[in-house]
Amino acid sequence: MRLSAKRHFGIALVVAGALMCLAGAALYVMPGPGFPVLALGLAAVVIGLLLLAALRRE
Repeated sequence: MRLSAKRHFGIALVVAGALMCLAGAALYVMPGPGFPVLALGLAAVVIGLLLLAALRRE
């Protein structure tokens, strides 16, 4: 896998995680199961940022 493809994957994870965080926060405020979506969104953001940080060192 090329380095640019890995970088795009990291960026996509961060963007998708941020959107999931927003959706989870909205569901958390309204009556609904928002915490699992919020937790998955935060995990995706953290993993995406770690991937980008690891690729930056290469």
